[in-house]
Amino acid sequence: MQEKIEKALEKIRFALQAHGGDVELVSVDDGVVKVRLTGACVGCPMSMMTLKNGVERALKEEVPEVKRVEAV
Repeated sequence: MQEKIEKALEKIRFALQAHGGDVELVSVDDGVVKVRLTGACVGCPMSMMTLKNGVERALKEEVPEVKRVEAV
């Protein structure tokens, strides 16, 4: 499952990088994916929206076993 998540993150990473940010996978445990937003995403008021509406949605589409995504 972790490999599938990494591949899915690669597909959306370009969009984050285009705005000066990035995302890195921290852990996967029982369908809960923990990621770290980096770069311009740190401190951005829209980062939680990006996390839920962008990263989480994309991961759930690519990897149906994902229950939720949390920032650490």
